[in-house]
Amino acid sequence: MTCPDGEYPRRLLLVHAHPDDETLTTGGTIARYAAEGAEVTVVTCTLGEEGEVIGDEWAQLTADRADQLGGYRILELTRALDALGVPAPRFLGGAGRWRDSGMAGTPSAADPRAWVNADPDEAVSALVEVIRETRPHVVVTYDPVGGYGHPDHIAVHRRVTSAVEAAGTDVYPDAGAPWTPAKVYWTVTEASALAAGVAAIRDVPDGWKRPEPDDLPSTPDDEVGAAIDVTGVLDAKRAAMAAHATQVLLAPGGEQFALSNLVAQPVFAEEHYVLVRGERGEVDETGRERDLFAGIDIG
Repeated sequence: MTCPDGEYPRRLLLVHAHPDDETLTTGGTIARYAAEGAEVTVVTCTLGEEGEVIGDEWAQLTADRADQLGGYRILELTRALDALGVPAPRFLGGAGRWRDSGMAGTPSAADPRAWVNADPDEAVSALVEVIRETRPHVVVTYDPVGGYGHPDHIAVHRRVTSAVEAAGTDVYPDAGAPWTPAKVYWTVTEASALAAGVAAIRDVPDGWKRPEPDDLPSTPDDEVGAAIDVTGVLDAKRAAMAAHATQVLLAPGGEQFALSNLVAQPVFAEEHYVLVRGERGEVDETGRERDLFAGIDIG
């Protein structure tokens, strides 16, 4: 397949745990590369059934009541991806194959259908099939602690890592022709960017809280290897955040957002990554790549 101008398309695969994860940490990156003509695939591993709902309008959908939140979040994800310029949602194994595990130690984490309890071979095989089908040059997922320690994020990290290793081999012969992504990145929050973003927060909406020093996780600056400028697609990122209305609140003006804990967080104009597989491409004066595809011979 080639682009209209005769160039081969760049292909990006992002694997996330729940609806809204794709927007909160990588929404600008998705929108930017989609707008530039890259083939962007977003895979979500659960429906987010155990999420905490903001406000009263959808409160009865939660897992302890009607248990219909997962179905509603399919709609939210569809709207968010549309805002980011990506086709309809793609759920690993099909929508509902694995369930949101909730936090460690909760009853939901003991559910046999929970993502943390998935058969590792089945989950990795399903990811290998996606990799071999979409043939991404770049794969994005979480770091070993899943960003903030959510068990589903950690499970995604482990299974994507295993799938990338297996996808280029003769393991899982029924999952398509082998393919090895050129690069793998972890999505992270840069420590100095977070500090600057929090410092820039002046007034917060009624009921919101300013973040305490340890409320929001981050990664040391010297571990960050790529910084993607998403200034030009911030409106798309904010629209995608607004689409996840059961989970996300945007402050007036769109400079901050909050989750159900109502802790204000900055909306970043740069999204940060750690390169963990593949060769580093061209960097700027700060030593960071400014393009996830830097150094890759797409042809």
